[in-house]
Parts: sequence; structure tokens; C-alpha cells
Amino acid sequence: MKTAIGIDVGGTNIKGIILTADGEILKQHFVPTNDDGEGKWRETVQDVVRYLKKSHNEPIELIGLSCPGFADETNSCISYMPGRLSGVEHFQWEACFGTKTYVINDAHAALIAEATFGEIRGYKNAILLTLGTGVGGGLLINGELYQGLSQMAGHFGHLSITPHDDELSLLGMPGSLEYALGNYSIRRRSSGRFSSTYELVQGYKEYDPFASWLWLDSIRKLGLTIASFANVLSPEIIVLAGGITKADTALFTPLNGFLDVYEFRPKNKQTLIKQAKFSDLAGAVGAAAFAFGKLKKVNC
Repeated sequence: MKTAIGIDVGGTNIKGIILTADGEILKQHFVPTNDDGEGKWRETVQDVVRYLKKSHNEPIELIGLSCPGFADETNSCISYMPGRLSGVEHFQWEACFGTKTYVINDAHAALIAEATFGEIRGYKNAILLTLGTGVGGGLLINGELYQGLSQMAGHFGHLSITPHDDELSLLGMPGSLEYALGNYSIRRRSSGRFSSTYELVQGYKEYDPFASWLWLDSIRKLGLTIASFANVLSPEIIVLAGGITKADTALFTPLNGFLDVYEFRPKNKQTLIKQAKFSDLAGAVGAAAFAFGKLKKVNC
């Protein structure tokens, strides 16, 4: 199989690409998701696939689709996704497209993108954290994506950092990392002073005392989480992805400072922390790469 379509269904946009097995993106196509609550957004996904197929000179017989939620055991559909993307649960995309299709959680797809073509390539044991509206992630063990029971492994955002907090995460955890860092909670965390993490970071850069305290407290909690990962799983590398990483040095400089304090480093060995290579296209690239990998195993 020389090419595959990669689809990333996000809350804002549906992103489609044509990807070669070597990682070259031949075509991109983005359209608004328009999550309508009735499942009509699925027709938009079909339109994206049809457009990509028509734009390519040769038939495309493989599709990977990334989406929020838990994939089923065969990666044929999303089996659990409450509250968003009505109609996605148990929807059989392969029958819809008429093309062999594999479905994967969007954060897992981002990990696969980095492991196949990005910063995790060449490493066997790694963690990827997605820092954006919420906090997700994926876990690579011995070179393989670990999906775990119910395909939910890697939901690192639902670790409880401050258990006395009355804010519960989607998975029911109080004081989660996702609440401490995710863009969705910034209005409440800042008592209405900031409407986005971007605004908070700008305040930090301008030496606003409240913004500095809130931002650095969030990064301290991220540092504690990463140090805990190092203690429990001892990965070779942890890669950070998602929109919040666009803060660049405003994120990585204080984070590395906190890790200097919290991370245990026997024989001066420390976990490598890097920014992801892929940003907006991580889900689509990873979905296509995952499909290539699944097909290869089937044909072996």
C-alpha cells in the first residue's frame, strides 16, 4: 500500500490528508466540523474522503481515522464518547467509506505520528502529552502503542493533582491535571480574568503578578506529573504536543526549572523532554500511519 487517507475529527475542524508510507503529505483538506448534535457531521467526513480520493490519480484503499473517545478492541469504531460528536459511538466507518478503515483515539494518533515520523522515532519507550483544550496522551511500550483495557490508556490529564478540588474531570477525578492546565478551565481558574491560555501566557510575559502565579502554578503541576511518570514508567523521552506548547520558552523554561527540582536523576540520567514535530496535522498523520501499521500486521 503506497498511500492512505488520514482523517482527524476534531471539535473545530475535520482535517484530511493523503499520506505516503514514507510520511510525505501529498494533499491536505480542512473543513469545519459543525458538531450539530444530530450526527450530520458524519456526512462532512464522507465529503472529505470523497474529495481526497478524487484528487488523487490512483485508487486509495486504506483509511485511518482519529477521533476523541475510546476505540473498540479491533479499532473499527469509537465505542465510547459521551457528550460530544453525536452518532460517533459504534459508527462503522469502513462500511460508510467502502474502504478498509482503522479508527484510533486522537491522542493515540498523535503518539503514532511522532513515533513513526517525528520526535519519538527510534525510541522504544515514550510518553506523549497533548496540552490543549484538555490534556490527553499516549504511551509507547517496547515500540508499540499501549491502548490498555477499554482502549483508554494514556488519559494522563485525569491524574488527580489536587484531590481536595471540587472540580471533577470527565472521568470523575477531582483536581485533575486537565483542570490545572487545560484551556477549557481557564475562565474558572482565573476567576474570569482570562478567556484563553494564550491570554494568560501574554499576561505572564508582561509580568502581570496574578498571571505569573497562575501560569507557573500550572506548570509546576505539569512538572510534578512528568517527574511522577519518570519515577513510575522511566520512559526514554516525553514529548509535549498541542496548542499550549506554542507558548515555547514560556512553557519549557519554567518546566525544565521545576524538573530540576522534582525529577530524580540517578547517575545524572534525566528524561528527555521535547516539543512535538507535528501540531495541527498530528491526528491525521498518526491515523494514516496507524492504518499502515495495522495493515502490515494483518498481511504478515
